[in-house]
Amino acid sequence: MSETTKYTRQQLIALSKKTGPIARREKNLAYWMLAPTVAIVLLMVFIPLFANFWVSAKNVGLSDLRQAKPVLKIREKSKPEVAGDQLKVELQLRSLPPTKPVSDVSLSIALPKGLTADVISPACEVQAGVLSCFVEELPERKKIKLANTFITTQDFFENRVKLSKLDFELSGESENTLTSFNFSADNFRKVLGRDDFGEILWVSFIYTIFGTGGALLLGLLAALLLNTSFKGRAVMRGLLLFPYVSPVIAVAFTWVFLLDPFSGAINSLMVVNQVVDEPINFFGTQYVNFEFLGTTWKFPLALTSVIVFEAWRYFPLAFLFILARMQSMSTDMYEAADMDGATPLQKFFYISLPQLVGILSTLFLLRFIWTFNKFDDIFLLTGGASGTRTLTVDVYEQGFALSNLGLGAAVAAIVFLVLAVFVTFYFKFGPKEEGM
Repeated sequence: MSETTKYTRQQLIALSKKTGPIARREKNLAYWMLAPTVAIVLLMVFIPLFANFWVSAKNVGLSDLRQAKPVLKIREKSKPEVAGDQLKVELQLRSLPPTKPVSDVSLSIALPKGLTADVISPACEVQAGVLSCFVEELPERKKIKLANTFITTQDFFENRVKLSKLDFELSGESENTLTSFNFSADNFRKVLGRDDFGEILWVSFIYTIFGTGGALLLGLLAALLLNTSFKGRAVMRGLLLFPYVSPVIAVAFTWVFLLDPFSGAINSLMVVNQVVDEPINFFGTQYVNFEFLGTTWKFPLALTSVIVFEAWRYFPLAFLFILARMQSMSTDMYEAADMDGATPLQKFFYISLPQLVGILSTLFLLRFIWTFNKFDDIFLLTGGASGTRTLTVDVYEQGFALSNLGLGAAVAAIVFLVLAVFVTFYFKFGPKEEGM
């Protein structure tokens, strides 16, 4: 009997792998129909990712995004009064922005009537009333001055114009930092070599792990409480969604106001009820010392406050998924456990929890990625001060506050690599549902 069963199973497996010509055509047609959508999604994901890695390998700041070009300033160094006097003209060339050089600079100026070349700069020449100059390179942060002297005639005074208003043509070539193929690992060396990088990375992991774990734990507790039937359960479920659906800027400033050490309601209540002797700056105090077993410990108050906010704000998402999974469970096992005299804790650990492993692991993966990439919560609550600076806050500080796009992109690339390693380990060693 066992051999027949084994043979039949092998047959089914073999047949499931075989497809007929019609099935293959339908499968290929489905692939072609999905191809545009897949291609668009991949482009939306990989183009920004590729651009971030591209910029991370360049020493570029916000001021370097402009294409460098030469600029000209014409100055009259003498004031001729009668025909025959000398007119000394100085041409000042520089690059804009001044942090980039410009090469192969070509200048052409149509001279007014009544000027005869006398002493011309070696980089210039006069032909048919046109002054032409050529400079091989305009160095960064420097001006090149070309001195030229002309002899005036009567025509110059009859039709005198300001030289600064003369028409001219000016061109040059410069390298675009963003589109060039010059790459460097300097940004990564600077990021990894910073004294505070280890601390920032550690804070990022602490914030992410405890924020994610706290949100899942609160969501699990809420789902267990609201999985039972009682009057007003629908209203309670709706109220629990408030932290997640509210605008982050509104709830963040509400927390800042409530926990303010000078006018916050929480501090006032604690002082009045003699819970504390003086108000506590929850979001502005990096460490609070306390003694335990004769040892003084440093408690990261600001970081803990931010983690509590993170868990409170995002537990409704976990609550919805866990509650939906719990309501899809069969009641037969719970009825059998009741007949056997199982306690609520026993039913939770031996019936509910094994069936929740899949959804909990998926939520942990998603929340870990989202929390590790979180920027707005910490920025609104503390601005990254008091020991709450994470990698995402550092991306903003380097890229925009300090105008160093290359360094900010390098930090963002490190964030991506950390998450890529985490996701790889998760899918290889993480918990899986039955049948996976």
